[in-house]
Amino acid sequence: MEDNALAPASRDFQIMAKPIGAICNLDCHYCYYLKKEDLYPETKSFRMTDDMLEEYIVQHIEAAPGPVVNFSWHGGEPTLLGVDYFEKIVAFQKKHKPPELKITNGIQTNGTLLDERWCRFLAAEGFSIGLSLDGPQELHDAYRVTKGQKPTYKQVMRAWKLLRQHRITCDLLCVVHSYNVRYPTQVYRFFKDIGVEYLQFLPLVESLRDGQGGVSELTVPAEAFGEFLCTVFDEWVKQDVGRVMIQIFDEAARPACGVEHSLCIFRETCGDVPVVEHNGDFYSCDHFVEPNYRLGNITDTRLAELVDGPEQRKFGQDKRDTLPRYCRECEVLDMCNGGCPKDRIIKTPDGEEGLNYLCAGYKRFFTHAKPNLERMASLWRAGKPLDELRPIAQAAAGDEASPAGRNDPCPCGSGRKYKRCCLGK
Repeated sequence: MEDNALAPASRDFQIMAKPIGAICNLDCHYCYYLKKEDLYPETKSFRMTDDMLEEYIVQHIEAAPGPVVNFSWHGGEPTLLGVDYFEKIVAFQKKHKPPELKITNGIQTNGTLLDERWCRFLAAEGFSIGLSLDGPQELHDAYRVTKGQKPTYKQVMRAWKLLRQHRITCDLLCVVHSYNVRYPTQVYRFFKDIGVEYLQFLPLVESLRDGQGGVSELTVPAEAFGEFLCTVFDEWVKQDVGRVMIQIFDEAARPACGVEHSLCIFRETCGDVPVVEHNGDFYSCDHFVEPNYRLGNITDTRLAELVDGPEQRKFGQDKRDTLPRYCRECEVLDMCNGGCPKDRIIKTPDGEEGLNYLCAGYKRFFTHAKPNLERMASLWRAGKPLDELRPIAQAAAGDEASPAGRNDPCPCGSGRKYKRCCLGK
């Protein structure tokens, strides 16, 4: 390969690499990526070639601005490529890794193809896994099915058990849709019962692109999603904070802690999670893999240049710059920042375009959770374990006796008396 390396990118980024494009062994009813295969009507094989794979790995290492280089393998279903392909990935990474850098790998998978060989490899190479599971069997199998419309719950649970046996870091991703949103307690307790420690709730919004903010029948109702989060949060904060990490709760606490959001949908600007498709095409975002957002190909323009390019920066800044006034004046703006641009499909109460479809749900949750999130931030600033929040939250909800006397130091670690701090909040 030619030695035409550029300087690293000027900012951190995460590439969603698609080494098998949109090809998947499942036919999940709400999947937005399956139809991306249509972008390449002449393509017979969506397997990223060895040459392209090595070129991508070289450029990603070259573009990384920090000492840790994170590779994220997505699809479609990346495990369709087989263990041998991922062994090749690791070999290329080791071949091109400078000694001062550390490389990490993650795979987002439906889990149905994982077996003992896969898990031995993943454990040996330190991969982390994102596993898709939508709750108990009936709720999961409603929409997550095979090409023959067969249920997948049992295969996914087999994968979950294998991953745990091999002690592989695993983050469970639950899509919240119009069906399972009705059962927040059952969904959350299911995940607790199977031993989940890292959990994401991803709200499903399928826009009809009708110009009226219409959505599909599978889409989660905004208000119902807010109630779902409130219900789960109330149980989590009283029983499981410090034991179970739920991504959206962590994100919601960040403004109170004075920490920048890590999740792109809640950051003030975005554009730092682009896509590299199987043929090297670079797109602005996983939800914008469309011709208008194809900014180039890594065989023509280096990855660092695409990440830092003016078009990609404008894409990210538009998230902030196109916020309607209703959002800019919102009391929980710092917790939401307008949400994902793909969901800004409805009008504000005064008729302005660009309001997030999920606004009512997010606002309901953030407002409801804010007092306990501020208590959590106080503990974090005091260097105290977050599980100390449990008795405080229980007392605030009237569930148990107060954890401290009125004149005792507040358990949140603020240094003030309990009566002048968390009592009665």
